[in-house]
Amino acid sequence: MSANSASAAPEAEQPSTGSGPGPRIPKVPFWAQIVAGLVLGVLLGWIARSQDVSWLVTTLDQIGSIFVQLLKLAVAPLVFFAILVSITNLRKVNNAARLATRTLLWFMITSLIAVAIGLAIGLITNPGSGTGLTPKDGELSETKGSWIDFLTGIIPTDVITPFTELNVLQIVFMAAVAGIAALKLGDKAQPILTLSQSILELLQKALWWVIRLAPLGTVGLIGYAIADYGWDLIGKYATFTADVYIGCLLVMFGVYPLLLATVAKVSPLQFFKGAWPAIQLAFVSRSSVGTMPVTQRVTERLGVPKEYASFAVPFGATTKMDGCAAIYPALAAIFIAQIFDVQLGIGDYLLIAFVSVIGSAATAGLTGATVMLTLTLSTLGLPLEGVGLLLAIDPILDMIRTATNVAGQALVPVIVSAREKILDHDKYNSASASPIDAFGSSDDAGRDGDRDRTPGPKDAVPVTA
Repeated sequence: MSANSASAAPEAEQPSTGSGPGPRIPKVPFWAQIVAGLVLGVLLGWIARSQDVSWLVTTLDQIGSIFVQLLKLAVAPLVFFAILVSITNLRKVNNAARLATRTLLWFMITSLIAVAIGLAIGLITNPGSGTGLTPKDGELSETKGSWIDFLTGIIPTDVITPFTELNVLQIVFMAAVAGIAALKLGDKAQPILTLSQSILELLQKALWWVIRLAPLGTVGLIGYAIADYGWDLIGKYATFTADVYIGCLLVMFGVYPLLLATVAKVSPLQFFKGAWPAIQLAFVSRSSVGTMPVTQRVTERLGVPKEYASFAVPFGATTKMDGCAAIYPALAAIFIAQIFDVQLGIGDYLLIAFVSVIGSAATAGLTGATVMLTLTLSTLGLPLEGVGLLLAIDPILDMIRTATNVAGQALVPVIVSAREKILDHDKYNSASASPIDAFGSSDDAGRDGDRDRTPGPKDAVPVTA
């Protein structure tokens, strides 16, 4: 197929605006498909549970599991090549070390604010009180994390196991080493970099096909959660669930807009307008890594230079987790301490903040929140059986946690770009919440990305001193 015919294909899918031979069926917006999936999932889940329809429960479980498995399938190679390419892309940016340092600094600042909000909400509401849950209701989690495991687990024993066992932290380590080595080799590494860029684009294209299935995956995931857990179980966690959602919403729609208005000095409303496709996909997919291609595209559309966005977004997708690594473990630690009747002091709360800011890299992957929680509990000396108390409600919590993660992953590059005076304000002010399927089309890439794919020396991003 020629390039022209390939780029023409997506255009043919768009609704016709002119006079045609017959009426066209209007295209349903992606957000409307997601909402329909949520509603249908809740309805089918309620029917399956109230009428005890076992085959429907199994079907919903299979649909949701297949969708998550498809996302997992892309995670390992996507993370490796995204990190490798993003590090090598820094050679196109003036003062790259300064940008990387500022990015990491703002990751830590926003995480500290988020964990403070989580602790405050937990201390005010006492989410573990009056639940009727006891320590006997908990069980040891299969996924654990500790400082020793975290530090020793960064370096893999071989190059195959991290990909087969989906150890994202080790994959990030190998990709970072490969990227730095490629930078040191210079022109000799160009064939590898060209191949890596092509593989990354191939993976992203395949991931778009999975993203198109998100409404169907929503039906299965939400439906099975309702059918399996039921409203009675959810009721026991009502305060804790509300705390997590309130905390995440306060960070997303309180802290982030305040930082945008005061630090970046840009319109918060315009940010959410541009970033909304990534935030809504994160809510459904519950995967920061799976949402990463969309997050990177909306970040570029918000005026962040492509070379910097291609570093900051993949880096953030594996380490920047305000929902999973800050708000959630803070609230969960208080919840579990109250269930097990353990008194926490000022020192314990400071430890929670420290773990959230420093240990957030342990959240990499699809089981990041569980790893981060066990890391927090082991640091505080709380029983790891407490993790089992929260596993049942985890899918419902994970939606808002991941949406918060992704919003923060788009926020920080905007703030850093604005502070360093490299943000394209015209693009930022004109960014729109385009339909999600437009992000995967060839014509869209041609308009926004192709001209930036192989920049010359004069395309390097200037950074103020």
